[in-house]
Amino acid sequence: MEIGLRLAVSLAQIAAVMGVVMLTVMVLTLAERKVLGWMQDRMGPMEVGPYGVLQPIADGLKLFFKEDIIPAGANKFLFTLAPILALVPALIGFAVIPFGPSLTIEVFGMQIKPFVISDINIGILYILAFASIGAYGIILGGWSSNSKYSLLGGLRSAAQVISYELNVGLAIVGVILLSGSLSLVKITEAQAGGFWNWFILAMPFPQIFAFVVYVISAVAETNRVPFDLPEAESELVAGFFTEYSGMRFAFFFIAEYANMILVSCVAAALFLGGWNAPYPGTILGYIGLDSLAWMENVVWFAVKVYFFLFLFFWLRATLPRLRYDQLMRFGWKVMLPIALGNIVLTAIAAYFFPR
Repeated sequence: MEIGLRLAVSLAQIAAVMGVVMLTVMVLTLAERKVLGWMQDRMGPMEVGPYGVLQPIADGLKLFFKEDIIPAGANKFLFTLAPILALVPALIGFAVIPFGPSLTIEVFGMQIKPFVISDINIGILYILAFASIGAYGIILGGWSSNSKYSLLGGLRSAAQVISYELNVGLAIVGVILLSGSLSLVKITEAQAGGFWNWFILAMPFPQIFAFVVYVISAVAETNRVPFDLPEAESELVAGFFTEYSGMRFAFFFIAEYANMILVSCVAAALFLGGWNAPYPGTILGYIGLDSLAWMENVVWFAVKVYFFLFLFFWLRATLPRLRYDQLMRFGWKVMLPIALGNIVLTAIAAYFFPR
């Protein structure tokens, strides 16, 4: 009986998180078009619903009912598997993201933490492992399509992911040295007490260089402008998903936005204090509403995540696509040395001036 209740509560948590993620993906598809429209002095979607707010629903219906085409020369099994392999790892990563304070509530006699599905002590490694699996979906999608454009996009993606995933992992090492844990919950809790305790500013060695490396590498990891070489519409038509249509295309589309949300959540938790406010405690706590303080923490986490998501849109509206040799040179000759230097300096500072 207890196992059944625990399973039901866990499934409810997963459904709630997945619902919020999918709703955010839907909102982002509209928000990106609107933000780009405002930045480029145009209106963006305006036809479907008032001010175009129903555009994501129209896009979803179109993709759902669109004919699903499999090229004659494609490997049908891998062609079908690739979009799933891209989407599932992007969604699985949210299992260890702490969306709010580490509260414990009692439900049917069981102790649960409502704002984190699973607080495991290797949360960072878990996310890095599944992020690397997601790259196989893009590579297989490009290879199995039996198209030269798709194959080039898949090969570009393989090289790009290998280059920039290394930098993401190295940028995180400095935070791990300062926090002494791989758990995202413990890393976030270590940054409580005000913005001066956030790892981007925290002594003995602020992680500002690691933050910059992480943000740039995360943009490259998610194949976003100016690092969207695997898609490169002007060169490769649409890159690795040139031959995809219908719901298979939608899976790749959702995976890209889900990965954007995931890397934004990780950045907020690692460098900007996660759910912690930029001041000690919470305003609701100061006025005697301690039982509602979690609401303020969740809002602060959401604000930080949406700041990073807005940054993705801003970069797309501002920067041109890099040439491929520039992309690889920048990753190996600029980002990698900075990330390694940050680890060395952080280790020395943490040894002589422990937190």
